[in-house]
Amino acid sequence: MADRARPRLLLVTRNLPPAIGGMERLNRHMALELARGFDVAVVGPRGCAAFLEPSMCVREVAAKPLVRFFAAALIQSAALARRLRPKVVLAGSGLTAPFAWLAARVAGARCVVYVHGLDLIADYALYRWFWRPFIRRADLCVANSRHTAGLAEQIGVPGARIAIVHPGVDLPIDVAAGDFRRRFELGEGPLLLSVGRLIARKGLLEFVEHALPRIAAEFPEVRLVVIGNENPDLLHGDSSGLGARIRERAASLGLADVVRFLGPQDDATLAHAYVAANVHVFPVREVPGDVEGFGMVAVEAAAHGLPSVAFAVGGVPDAVAEGRSGHLAAPGDYARFAECVNALLRRRGDASLRASAREFAADFRWERFGERLRAALAPHGAQSGAP
Repeated sequence: MADRARPRLLLVTRNLPPAIGGMERLNRHMALELARGFDVAVVGPRGCAAFLEPSMCVREVAAKPLVRFFAAALIQSAALARRLRPKVVLAGSGLTAPFAWLAARVAGARCVVYVHGLDLIADYALYRWFWRPFIRRADLCVANSRHTAGLAEQIGVPGARIAIVHPGVDLPIDVAAGDFRRRFELGEGPLLLSVGRLIARKGLLEFVEHALPRIAAEFPEVRLVVIGNENPDLLHGDSSGLGARIRERAASLGLADVVRFLGPQDDATLAHAYVAANVHVFPVREVPGDVEGFGMVAVEAAAHGLPSVAFAVGGVPDAVAEGRSGHLAAPGDYARFAECVNALLRRRGDASLRASAREFAADFRWERFGERLRAALAPHGAQSGAP
């Protein structure tokens, strides 16, 4: 009987498993954590119900083509809102803000949008004209970082209607390096790790050009392992053919044997990589029309005890704590970046480095994310869910 007295919430999102990615993982945990305080219903992509609680009311729609998703999400969101009368309708990103807003109007509910950064600055005329106004009209805009909150204010969202709730992380239990080094023939020397899709914003080409030679000069046995997707269907502009360009540049610098591309890997292999590596490098750079809204991979690395070195770009400073989970360098200062990496490599046998990183990541566990998000969604929720 108590469960039926709980308020209802409708989540509208295109980003859920079985699709793979940080936003998909975030939206799934958003639904699961909100179910601790709400009866949750979901409008999401086909196949998502298998990754949610059986008790949730789920309406699946085709994610592609985009126009078909928009039409189906609009119809299903309005229908569920009319039938269930939720107290809150939550858009999992700015992309679904219009449908969440309409559903909220149908149900007389509060409209909330969780924004990630790029969904605020996407530089398409139609998006600026049609989507952004619905983000501005939301009763609450939940941002994934302080930087994203600032972007929301820049497009006209009042500061009083913005809350900050950082994404969460799974805390691993007793993960060992296993045979990761042996499996990929990486040797026993210093190991750097880069994780993420190969796009221009991630700055890996510039890192190889300007920082890796300085690192290899002090640590000739160093290896840089790159785990991520080079799928050309996802790349455009300066990102096109980026993997090939990185390989060519490494070869021209005499570093061909230093850089190893492993492609996408499953979660177990990635966990072993985090434990086997000595430093996670996150050389994100400022790219017009693109933004690193938070930097979840740095927190995931920290959860495995792996410190990061990153540029203080976008929302990354919220994901890397200077001196606790790694180091931050000024944007574009590759000499300082390399110096920070070398300093960590000199201490790679120091267990306190990993302990400090894990302690930092513990405050981002999904349970804390859920607590902060539920507090933000309360009628008089706090304006910041930041740690």
